[in-house]
Amino acid sequence: MKGRTVKLLLFLNLFFMGGLLILPIWMTMEKVLDKPRRTLMDTCSLCRERKNQYIDFCSQASKTEETSSPSIDQSAKEPEKPQDSKSSVPCKDCRKKITEMLKPYSKDWKKHGEKHHEIRSQLNLKVSGYEKAIITQENTPVGTTLEMDGQKKRTAEVKEGHFNTFLKTNPFANKTYERCSVVGNAGILTNSTCGKTIDSSDFVIRCNLPPLTNEYREDVGVKTNLVSANPSILHQKYGSLLDSRRAFMEKLCQYGDSMLLLPAFSYSGNIAVCMRASHTVKDFGSPMEPIYFSPQYLKDLDTFWRSQGWNAVRLSTGMILTSMALELCDELHLYGFWPFELHPETFKELTNHYYDDLRPKGGFHAMPEEFKLLLHLHNQGVLKLHIGDCPPSEE
Repeated sequence: MKGRTVKLLLFLNLFFMGGLLILPIWMTMEKVLDKPRRTLMDTCSLCRERKNQYIDFCSQASKTEETSSPSIDQSAKEPEKPQDSKSSVPCKDCRKKITEMLKPYSKDWKKHGEKHHEIRSQLNLKVSGYEKAIITQENTPVGTTLEMDGQKKRTAEVKEGHFNTFLKTNPFANKTYERCSVVGNAGILTNSTCGKTIDSSDFVIRCNLPPLTNEYREDVGVKTNLVSANPSILHQKYGSLLDSRRAFMEKLCQYGDSMLLLPAFSYSGNIAVCMRASHTVKDFGSPMEPIYFSPQYLKDLDTFWRSQGWNAVRLSTGMILTSMALELCDELHLYGFWPFELHPETFKELTNHYYDDLRPKGGFHAMPEEFKLLLHLHNQGVLKLHIGDCPPSEE
């Protein structure tokens, strides 16, 4: 009898202690189950809210721009050239060189269908930018080893964090555009009044986050479907996006819902900052779509143009974007591609860019050589290279 009593007391004690242990777990489960689940509708509502917040953000940035930038007349738009800078001295015999170079330039341009088809087919066969120019989740799975085009023998393995920022599919699949414009940033665009002509294109590509604020719009337009961003800009102007990223996002407001093209895997130093740029765009609820150049595409493109006689350390951004557009577009127009310090018609001294006179480091891009190649393609009727101002008839 005594033994049974002891067993009963032991059982009741264990039962009571077990209840005390289970109670906190039960209460925790109830709280989790009572927590409302986020439905698809809730997610869409959150997306709309973030989109509206971004619209308000850009609207405020635009108002700040208008109040901080006084209206300026046409004659005052040109950036001042530093008087004590060597870059302000026109190149030796520039006028003679320009005159000689432009002798074969055809002002009465007409597209040559066969020549255009020939170069387009060669690019598609040897480079295949139409399918391979942009990294996607389809063509670059996790674990892929990418060979960097800017650093020989350097590679990068695609991690899950990289992969999650890739587009799922090719943004240009089954697409062609009737008329495209690639807009460079040369000083020749100042007072050109080419804005309306550029904006009338079906697809507009711009280089390296150029300003499209009010004082430039008459000359360069505002329409943007794709804009590239050199990582050096992210490092120099936006502190590598390590601190406040507001200024960077205020800049992107100018480009609406365009694609933001980044060469993330060209150099090892590009990857982290390009990933931060992609995350920043998403975190702010921007409608822009970050995309990345395939380094293999850039290597193949370099090989292709060398086979055509071009020779330099590296293709410029403008030349790369022009090459991609040749595959995507039935008719291609180039604006703001002019490597000289004098205007081709007035021989007036020009700034390096339409918005500043900062000069690039020498020995990297061969701009005059690239211009000769573009001039050759213009004369063949493959693309139209706009030189000088846009006449009223083009608007």
